[in-house]
Amino acid sequence: MTQHVCFIGLGSNLGDSCDQLRQAVSDLNELPGTRLLASSAFYRSAPLGYLDQPDFVNAVAKIETTLSPQKLLTALLDIERHYGRERTFSNAPRTLDLDVLLYGDLQIDEPDLSVPHPQMHRRAFVLQPLLEIAPDCTIAGMGSAQLAMQNCLDQVLEKLP
Repeated sequence: MTQHVCFIGLGSNLGDSCDQLRQAVSDLNELPGTRLLASSAFYRSAPLGYLDQPDFVNAVAKIETTLSPQKLLTALLDIERHYGRERTFSNAPRTLDLDVLLYGDLQIDEPDLSVPHPQMHRRAFVLQPLLEIAPDCTIAGMGSAQLAMQNCLDQVLEKLP
């Protein structure tokens, strides 16, 4: 089976966000045919879109998997549900959010899955942790993650200890 290197975005702003992210990173390593290669530090950032909610804690994990993009998405949604994720409205607070940011160099545009993640190149809370574990990362169809980060320098992030 072919191994694919993927990057997963993790976020939380309800409950013990740091603990939930730590556990979710561990859960990624338990997925069938999947191995955790690296995970970033945690970063705190203000919410986007819906602002009346707590700050988010975000991270990025690098995995190697034999799961197809759709099976990976299904597995991530199962992990979110395990942590009590409810989808009440767009940009709502959440116990856990897991996004397929990159799946190798594939570009996917399906109703329930867009890869690269369509907003990742505009979000410091994705790019900074991504660059921490993959400094030479290229976003398929968009170019250098390092260059994208240059356009996000006005976004405030706090690296957590």
